[in-house]
Amino acid sequence: MNLKNAVALVTGGSAGIGYSIAKTLADSGAKVAITGRDKSRLEAAAKELGVLGIQADVSKEADVERTYSEVLGKFGDLDILVNNAGVGVFKPLVEMELARFKAVFDTNVTGAMLMGREAAKIFVKRNRGNIINIASTAALRGAANGTAYYGSKFALRGMTECWRAELRKYNIRVMLAATAGFPQKATEGKLRGDEIAHAVKAMLEMDDRGFTVEVAVFATNPAD
Repeated sequence: MNLKNAVALVTGGSAGIGYSIAKTLADSGAKVAITGRDKSRLEAAAKELGVLGIQADVSKEADVERTYSEVLGKFGDLDILVNNAGVGVFKPLVEMELARFKAVFDTNVTGAMLMGREAAKIFVKRNRGNIINIASTAALRGAANGTAYYGSKFALRGMTECWRAELRKYNIRVMLAATAGFPQKATEGKLRGDEIAHAVKAMLEMDDRGFTVEVAVFATNPAD
């Protein structure tokens, strides 16, 4: 697709990978909206990027519905949803608190579903659209202490496949980006947000005749 003047919505876009994706899309000529929970950080990011900032929690249905209302009110359309908002908790199974487990799934799974559902309503009517779910290499394998975060990313990957099966007949591209970018301590061997954003941009810019079902981006450094 041609990103110039395309309308994109990036959740969790006020920092990290989401910020980099929003910047890359805006630099490519897209009209971009970002969401975030922290008002001050969101406002600062939106100003820096020159994009629409919407304070919202993707796990709250009312916030999700308001987000789409604001995007459509500002831009009148939507071409791209990037489901990027995510949180992580890493604990041994025997120490996992129910509240923290649920909080991870509320954002990483339920939030992605709510955002995807509302985007799909728009895209089905238009008979075109793009959804990119930002997972993690945690969606490709299990690991100790990964019950909440890894489990949520496996669930996101599964939902992606379900949505693809439902929505392909409406000319909607549903894609997964499994990236080794969050949450990790920054080192010289780790990927940066800009590198992940580059992969997302490439997925979107493929001609609409086809699409990248799933891309996994690892750092060349083999250490976890």
